[in-house]
Amino acid sequence: MRLRHAIMNIVRFAPSPTGRIHIGNGRAAILNWLFALKTNGQFILRYDDTDTARSTQEFADGIKTDVEWLGITPHRVEWQSKRFDRYDEVAADLRARGLIYACYETADELDRRRKRQQARGLPPIYDRASLKLTAEEIAAFEAEGRKPHWRFKLANAPVDWVDMIRGPVHIDTATLSDPVLIREDGTYLYTLPSVIDDVDMAVTHVIRGEDHVVNTAVQIEITRAIGGVVPAYGHYSMLLGADGKGLSKRIGSLSIQSLRESGLESMAVVSHAALLGTSDNIHPCTDIHELVDGFDLGKLSRAPARFDEAELAGLNAKLLHMTPYASVAHRLEGVSEAMWLAVRGNMEKLSDVAQWRDVINSSDKFEVAGDDVGYIAKARELLPQEPWDQTTWKIWTDAVKAATDRKGKTLFMPLRMALTGLDHGPELATLLPLIGREKTLERLS
Repeated sequence: MRLRHAIMNIVRFAPSPTGRIHIGNGRAAILNWLFALKTNGQFILRYDDTDTARSTQEFADGIKTDVEWLGITPHRVEWQSKRFDRYDEVAADLRARGLIYACYETADELDRRRKRQQARGLPPIYDRASLKLTAEEIAAFEAEGRKPHWRFKLANAPVDWVDMIRGPVHIDTATLSDPVLIREDGTYLYTLPSVIDDVDMAVTHVIRGEDHVVNTAVQIEITRAIGGVVPAYGHYSMLLGADGKGLSKRIGSLSIQSLRESGLESMAVVSHAALLGTSDNIHPCTDIHELVDGFDLGKLSRAPARFDEAELAGLNAKLLHMTPYASVAHRLEGVSEAMWLAVRGNMEKLSDVAQWRDVINSSDKFEVAGDDVGYIAKARELLPQEPWDQTTWKIWTDAVKAATDRKGKTLFMPLRMALTGLDHGPELATLLPLIGREKTLERLS
């Protein structure tokens, strides 16, 4: 066997390019990326494209775009479709040693067998009937045109490891069916290529969802069978919706692509995914290094984490409210730093800045309620001369208050409506100097 000894921590993210990655995949990528940064290790993006019929370059390019948008820069990129010769080599060795064996049952036959076992109160575990086939029976199957699938012969023994998140784990592989590694058409299922790649690429830590816990016991056995070093494993809890139900029916709308196209900031998504299900409060982080500094797999809870789109939207807003102009200036058109600082506190998404830019720059007049027309005319007479700054609003409204006896909402709301056409928005003390005296006079006409 060709083994390489790791000189540093190495993790991998192995999506299948048969579709776009969703928030669950994204969380896996982010946790592995943070672990690599925290430990000065390496992150491998490994395309699990052994299903050549369904894998496409378009999806692979989409995953690359999604990963880059999340701020992840892989140290290496690997393609499983380029490694079939290696998988064939290992499979031949396992066959020669009797560790994988040919099975001729059809899917219907296996299904009927499982149902009979369940009817008898037995666990639906494969009974290794194919190991008892005679040469004549095998020849008869092949004469029918049947081609075998290949199963790995489990040791039927306890497999134990100390999970980085779950602690001690014990699984007896005697309770499992021998896993199918190779289909009838000769193509590989996920398990064997993944193990071979982890060994050959010297992966030291595998961080993934708890739905893989049982797979891990199988993969540990295969790793040992091919003479590899077993990596450390960490299995985090799965995501549920805010209603406590699974996300499977809504996963299409929760793709990383859809989150990006909806206008969310990448660091809001990264902050949410990294802190979700941990002992830390979920809060916006403008820099990945803040997350790296606080990263610890031990903080991840074993209880299912709840993904709430409303919480993510609120986090996105909080992130924008604290984002400095320099960080977004290249994404803003016709927006000065003063304008950004004035309006960022009222944005949920960056695209909202266009509304406030247009409000500030508009040459339109906004409708005023009939009983406020005289009041607005009086306020116009009292408008201070330039230069204006953030004290101008108070100077002006104090004068208007003294001249009209208005106060509170009746004082401020008509002015806001006349100046912006809206009953909400940024503080007028910051907007007024940006609108300027000339436009203010026009709007108050």
